[in-house]
Amino acid sequence: MYGMPAEIDVQADGPLRIITLNRPDALNAVNDALHVGLAHLWEALNEDAEARVAVLTGAGRAFSAGGDFNYLDELRNDEALRTKTIKHGRDLVIGMIRCRIPVIAAVNGPAVGLGCSLAGMSDIVYMAETAHFADPHVQIGLVAADGGPLVWPSQISFLQAKEFALTATKITAQRALELGMANHVVADPLSEAIACAKKILELPQQAVEATKRLMNIQLERSVMASLDYANLSEYVSFGTADFNRIVDGLIKK
Repeated sequence: MYGMPAEIDVQADGPLRIITLNRPDALNAVNDALHVGLAHLWEALNEDAEARVAVLTGAGRAFSAGGDFNYLDELRNDEALRTKTIKHGRDLVIGMIRCRIPVIAAVNGPAVGLGCSLAGMSDIVYMAETAHFADPHVQIGLVAADGGPLVWPSQISFLQAKEFALTATKITAQRALELGMANHVVADPLSEAIACAKKILELPQQAVEATKRLMNIQLERSVMASLDYANLSEYVSFGTADFNRIVDGLIKK
């Protein structure tokens, strides 16, 4: 649906759209195809007049394990791919924040790097009891232009956000719930997210969409204040000696 790559599965159930990150053998780690698809997904949802709410989840054991190591290797060696990826990262962030319909995240497993950001930019978050958040961008020598640090300062204590961003701390589902990074910790996040989506479908469409927008204006202002700097800084970090040394080690493993 929407001409998405195989790495993103979109299914329609009436006005509900169920979006599945679909690289289960790689823990839904982000490669170029998945990243490109995510950059274009949100405008496709906006243009789908029948769509009224979306559920976002991951296939298999993970929500998303972050950047695929081979993709990172490609990015450091291909300037054109880096440029495209930075642009698509910006499109992804802005597109998701401006998406007209509510997006409910069913975080079924680890949500790392971009996975943190996808959950953070969702409107309601259900987490599995065994799921966790982490953003290791700094750990591998990158700036998180589309990772958790972009949205965390709008959601939780600024000091907590900085600690998580600077130390790549693993945030358990229960801790995420306590901090307000998740709404619910449940045994079956996908079923719970779909049930929530169906409740929203019973409500007046214009009121739902306008209410989402008026609240997301605040998130958009916060993100836009730092997005240009984050994009430039991430682009630069792809060429640093630290990043290259770390990726060399990851590839060898």
